[in-house]
Amino acid sequence: QVQLAESGGGLVQAGDSLRLSCAASRRTFSTNTMGWFRQAPGKEREFVAAFSWNGFSTYYADSVGGRFTISRDNAKNTVYLQMNSLKPEDTAVYYCAAQTPSPYYYLSNKYDYWGQGTQVTVSS
Repeated sequence: QVQLAESGGGLVQAGDSLRLSCAASRRTFSTNTMGWFRQAPGKEREFVAAFSWNGFSTYYADSVGGRFTISRDNAKNTVYLQMNSLKPEDTAVYYCAAQTPSPYYYLSNKYDYWGQGTQVTVSS
């Protein structure tokens, strides 16, 4: 059983940066695609970024490309989401997730394991 725990959320101003962390309970990165999703109040959960299981590829939603960076530290069983130039529309609960590799890294219903989420609030 994979367990994921996010941390690093908070309240920041527009233009600030935050780094989210997702700690896994066991080594997952060598066999799983790792993704970040977010969900704002009243909206569907949406894809933010993902890291392929082999570490060779990263994927980003158009809305965060150039501002957000996904990375990982295999030794620490941790994946990160560095968020720069934050905007009020980035306000959401951010979730870390893991899936058995598939072409559908951007679909939340293709992920098998989820963290509890961490709140990010960006004030204008």
